[in-house]
Amino acid sequence: MDSLVTAFTDPTALAALIALVVMEVVLGIDNLVFISILTNKLPEAQRPKARRIGIGLALAMRLVLLSMIAWIVGLTQPVFDLGWRGPLDSHGAPTFETQFSWRDMILIAGGLFLIWKATKEIHHNVDPHGGDDVLDKKSAVTMSFGSAIVQIILLDMIFSLDSILTAVGMTDNLAVMYIAVIVAVTVMLIAADPLANFIARNPTVVMLALGFLLMIGAVLIADGFGVHVPKGYIYAAMAFSTLVEVLNIFARRAKMRKGDV
Repeated sequence: MDSLVTAFTDPTALAALIALVVMEVVLGIDNLVFISILTNKLPEAQRPKARRIGIGLALAMRLVLLSMIAWIVGLTQPVFDLGWRGPLDSHGAPTFETQFSWRDMILIAGGLFLIWKATKEIHHNVDPHGGDDVLDKKSAVTMSFGSAIVQIILLDMIFSLDSILTAVGMTDNLAVMYIAVIVAVTVMLIAADPLANFIARNPTVVMLALGFLLMIGAVLIADGFGVHVPKGYIYAAMAFSTLVEVLNIFARRAKMRKGDV
């Protein structure tokens, strides 16, 4: 109880809470994009239920991992080392390394899964003879409810681990972590249906989202190999790409109103 009061009364803890909420929301949006893409391949009547289950699982996993915080921190301890090191950077740290912890291996596995999934969906959309895809709203259902939930669980695990490790790196106040995670998942829950509807109205956004997933997958793999890409660069690139797509959407709608399309 004392730590909960401190989270709202101590200026340092409050600043950490605000910063962590913002970071958790950003990480949650990545998670939500993947959930939206997967659920688009289900029958329309099942999509809201699948999204709610996916977001509920994301919250449950984050809370469970928070309750096992000491074990989570232990995942960063090296398990084995292949002995390869990259040249030193300006801070004296190797540019890459092959000393792997359980966290590194989970991130690499998650990154590979993301790249595989995003590449598969992109291939379906660029292959003129391909099968059903997430952009074709009239196509037959290409995924079962159970398959979608299993894939959501796999990526929820990856994003949840990244989320909790981010929280551990920003504060040692457990109450702050719990509040930030609950707020972030609440935002995900509120944004789920509007985001899915927006994607349905603007199918080209899905290709942009798949590109984001490719980039996130590559970053997770790089992080697993000790190559730490500043998240600010990643989110700036995503924000700029999103702004360009928004301008394209406005331009298309303006042409439609003028009768040019």
